[in-house]
Amino acid sequence: MAQIPNLDNAPINLASLREQSQKELLTILKNIRGKKCLVIDPKLSGSLSLIVQTALLKEHGVELRHLSAEPLQTECTKLVYLVSDQLATTRHISLHIHDNTSKGLQKEYYLYFVPRRSVACEQILKEEKVHDLFTIGEYPLYMVPLDEDVISFELDFAYKECLVDADTSSLWHIAKAIHRLEFSFGLIPNVRAKGKASLDVAEILDRMQTEEPVNIDNVLPDINTLILLDREVDMITPMCTQLTYEGLLDELLHVNDGAVELDASIMGAQQEGKKVKVPLNSSDKLLKETRDLNFEVVVQVLRQKATSMKQDYTDITTNNQTVSELKDFVKKLNSLPEMTRHINLAQHLSTLTSKPSFLGRLDMEHTIVESESYDISFEYIEEMIHKQEPLASVLRLLILFSVTNSGLPKRNYDYLRREILHSYGFEHMATLNNLEKAGFFRKQEMRSNWLTVKRALRLVVEDTDTANPNDISYVFSGYAPLSVRLIQQAIRSGWRPIEEILKLLPGPHFETKRGGLSRASSLESLTGGSANVDKAASGRRSVVLVVFIGGVTFAEISALRFLSSQVDCQSFRTHLIHF
Repeated sequence: MAQIPNLDNAPINLASLREQSQKELLTILKNIRGKKCLVIDPKLSGSLSLIVQTALLKEHGVELRHLSAEPLQTECTKLVYLVSDQLATTRHISLHIHDNTSKGLQKEYYLYFVPRRSVACEQILKEEKVHDLFTIGEYPLYMVPLDEDVISFELDFAYKECLVDADTSSLWHIAKAIHRLEFSFGLIPNVRAKGKASLDVAEILDRMQTEEPVNIDNVLPDINTLILLDREVDMITPMCTQLTYEGLLDELLHVNDGAVELDASIMGAQQEGKKVKVPLNSSDKLLKETRDLNFEVVVQVLRQKATSMKQDYTDITTNNQTVSELKDFVKKLNSLPEMTRHINLAQHLSTLTSKPSFLGRLDMEHTIVESESYDISFEYIEEMIHKQEPLASVLRLLILFSVTNSGLPKRNYDYLRREILHSYGFEHMATLNNLEKAGFFRKQEMRSNWLTVKRALRLVVEDTDTANPNDISYVFSGYAPLSVRLIQQAIRSGWRPIEEILKLLPGPHFETKRGGLSRASSLESLTGGSANVDKAASGRRSVVLVVFIGGVTFAEISALRFLSSQVDCQSFRTHLIHF
């Protein structure tokens, strides 16, 4: 199965974006004649694997290496470094140069920053007295298609940088990526934004349009509406355990660059200790069918398919079959590797999700989200700390508890903070300080408005039917993601009807219209707030681009896909960008 996802069914031509990124990289390599060693920042290797295949790079005389602090072993005289703007990676490169110089090796050095040059990194090269040895350039990889409806900005640390470090450079990166999209697919006429970072991105985007305008004359845009949403607006959803198939794969096995890496034994191979990588994208037809289902339903679907295949095999061996029937059976056999793969994955997930600790955590998440009992929730988290359960699990539940209560009373806050440091070590003080600075685990300063928001937006849905869902709440077995509820409202009737509720959530919001005859009024408010301003004038199905600033969960992606498939949203095609 291909690691590079098939983009043929994407709502916009993502294949052309991938081809452009591939072409830009190959042009860099072609311009450096002869055999060369491409040294890749490990942080970028996963992204590049979704853009270009290793075999294609080797066809262009490329020898591949991963960047590390260790001396580089290669006979190539031309070294091409492809790196992100992390200071540590620049120091590794400096070590390589000094090592080669000390050995008297003559090399040509090329350094390409992704997606743009970094003044801080170049300053390190100057301090190390190696800057003049490099030919320096940029590889403008601002976004990577993960699947036919998901793009990633690959900004792993952007949320922390914005909220904790007050470094908002990633917001320029996001605006630049969207602006590049607009050059390919037209100026996006309708913009809705919620959260401070979202407003900043919208303003940067508008400045970019002023300085480097996208042609709007007689051009019908492929994307009709842009919805920008800060992760800060909804920190409840990512703290809850995802219950869709792909969501659970991420929760328990961790999805990175569109794949999970796990022990080969889980996949039925008799190779102890060996790791295998399993791609997760729409090229896998069975995954495409099951990825957005609640996991309980996935187990039933796989069981039915296995039973059906077994019955077909029995029929084929006991009855006289026609050639046509034999042909149909052989077609089904072609899907056997996919079946085997997902049965192995589902069996492993079932083992983990049936544990009392997993089920107990789910119950507690529902208790906190429904605001049923402060004392029971507090005592449960206290017990987790005393049992020294994984710190990440404790912090997720603690953040959920703190955010739904707008912080904790000083006495409770100080107590839990002290207990965490005693149980896990004082080296975690910086983590707790950062969580407080971000507003995720803090002292209570005002009364919580969670109950009001929860009721107004119907975030808790009783008797959710996970097998035949009629609401997005199926992705968390009863909890509707706040983020997707806001998007649902924006698409159906705009945000005007929920103006007062939006004011209760973090950050400002606005709805604007761009383009038209007058650039001076490009940020005027959308009148009436009605979703009909977002409908494509040509009668085509409209594409809505949803940008999560701060990351998105697979459960939210599943909820958006479900929303896009509903009858009352048939005039829209939801397309996602996240990092």
